Amino acid sequence: MLSSAYSAGLCGIDGFPVTVECNQKNNLKGFELVGLPDLAVKEAKERVITACQNSGYPFPYTRITVNLAPADRKKEGSAYDAAILTAIFQTSGVIYRDVSLKKRCIVGELSLSGELRGVRGILCMCVAARDNGFTEFYAPVENATEAAAVEGIDVYAVPNMRALVKHLNGEERLTPLQTDRASFTEATANYPLDFSDVRGQTMAKRAMEIAAAGGHNILLIGPPGTGKSMLAKRLPSILPPLTFAEAIETTKVHSVAGTLPDGVSLLSVRPFRSPHHTMSPVSLVGGGANPMPGEVSLADNGVLFLDELPEFPKQVTDALRQPLEDRKVTITRANGRVTFPCSFMLVGAMNPCRCGYFGHPSHKCTCKPEDVKRYISRISGPMLDRIDIQIELPSLSYTELSASDEAAERSEVVRARVCAARAFAQNRMKDSNTPLYCNAQLDAKGIHTYCILDNDASALLRAAYDRMGLSARGYDRILRVARTIADLDESDLIRAPHVAEAIQLRSLDRKYWG
Repeated sequence: MLSSAYSAGLCGIDGFPVTVECNQKNNLKGFELVGLPDLAVKEAKERVITACQNSGYPFPYTRITVNLAPADRKKEGSAYDAAILTAIFQTSGVIYRDVSLKKRCIVGELSLSGELRGVRGILCMCVAARDNGFTEFYAPVENATEAAAVEGIDVYAVPNMRALVKHLNGEERLTPLQTDRASFTEATANYPLDFSDVRGQTMAKRAMEIAAAGGHNILLIGPPGTGKSMLAKRLPSILPPLTFAEAIETTKVHSVAGTLPDGVSLLSVRPFRSPHHTMSPVSLVGGGANPMPGEVSLADNGVLFLDELPEFPKQVTDALRQPLEDRKVTITRANGRVTFPCSFMLVGAMNPCRCGYFGHPSHKCTCKPEDVKRYISRISGPMLDRIDIQIELPSLSYTELSASDEAAERSEVVRARVCAARAFAQNRMKDSNTPLYCNAQLDAKGIHTYCILDNDASALLRAAYDRMGLSARGYDRILRVARTIADLDESDLIRAPHVAEAIQLRSLDRKYWG
């Protein structure tokens, strides 16, 4: 007797359908599992046999052969357990043989009692199932609400194999889950930190607003206690709310990595990642024997904050170059290649020297000149070229620290301006062949098409290029930032004040790096 059930596997953050073929012969005894399974899949045999018996069904001690197709693609993890037992049930008659499993995708790990346990990447598998024509998706109760975020497919939460058998046989039907889109929309506006908490630093706040409006990377330089970390942590509060498509993509990454918070089925706020400076290049960009997403991918559609940037090993910061340019990371291993998205905003923070007080008006710096130079030079020129905005934060006066909260702008006010600037930019770029969401994504052709300067702005930029010795990448970065400043003013042309402010926001590399 031959039957087929259907499940799904993972490759990076992309799922793929898996056909579970089961064949039984009565003349021999044994249980073979083939189809390029890894160790966790091979161990499914013991889980399946025990779960079957503890669910109250006799296990057929015949010659059972289970094939996971396509057989040339490696199968990893325990997500195939429930589909394997479902196929065995149909060959043995526990599930009626006239029940069609063709449009039903079944995913879940089996406990020895027959209950379904949650697995990583359930959202990715559900998306793959829908895209491959499946109409029903069966998932463990633990993470079924995560899968229910996918539209166009019915998602069922399955507590155990007995409930699944009764549902398929038409005895006790399960109810498909529904996603509350209204609750998601409300949650996107909820962020616990607010820009009004930061005292003073008007110039730095303006720079953060420009960075948010254009999706630009930003470097904050200043002595300890000037609010660098406070500003960085509040950046997500002024970024545009996550769209539903962005939420799905970001949740897929966190689902594969197993970093979704308890009780959260769909991320509704932009991620903020702040790894320690002792991290390795692999933990930053991703990798491993079975490639997993790194911090750059976990920050997808959000913010990656590197505090004390010069303290990170040079090989770590240099590993950021390609992700910052391509907005994706491709990891190649002997058994295949996976690609993770990493469209993030980089926020770096650093002291001007090791003691933190180089150039301070009142606090004496204890570093030697050569120590200052060595500390600053830990950030390479190519890495610095990829940071659009550099802003210096001065020490705060007593008056600024004791100012009333009423005078400070709240995040929702700044976010409204940021959203208006992004909408202005997207309306201008709506006819582009490739979808662009912010000015930081403009390539050479986009800069030539959309960054139109008036005569005064062109003359100013020419003078700055000659005087500052800009690289071609630096020239492009200034144009992108100027385009964003013009968008905040809702100006189609880039004018001289826009270019002047963009140059000012990129001039600190001359002060500190010569």
